[in-house]
Amino acid sequence: MTFPRTLSAALIAIGLATAPVAALAADPTGTWQSTSGESRYKVTYCGDGTQLCAKLTWLRDDAKTPENLQLLGAYVVKGATPTAENKWQGAVRYQGDTYEGNVTLVSSDAMKLSGCKGMFCQSMSFKRL
Repeated sequence: MTFPRTLSAALIAIGLATAPVAALAADPTGTWQSTSGESRYKVTYCGDGTQLCAKLTWLRDDAKTPENLQLLGAYVVKGATPTAENKWQGAVRYQGDTYEGNVTLVSSDAMKLSGCKGMFCQSMSFKRL
């Protein structure tokens, strides 16, 4: 099964938490856009107030594939737990598959997502809007 590059990177990078909580120095909440400009996400605190959730809020016209449109307006991340300062780790289940990955807040306006399923790995960068 092939996922659109933009959404698969977001899905595999953050999700249901699997690691212990650590202190945070920066706030990852807000609106983020992929550096390719294909998609935007609203990142908020959720769960017990320390987890992160992300909702796909916008797609560029050429990114409006049937797979992407199914996720538009939906939470693509159900929770992510911090593992170190400005870093989170988690997994998300999507159409029967589980992806594991990491999100790193590089600066107050830059975030990097990376994740793998087996030998398939991706990285993606986001900028704060």
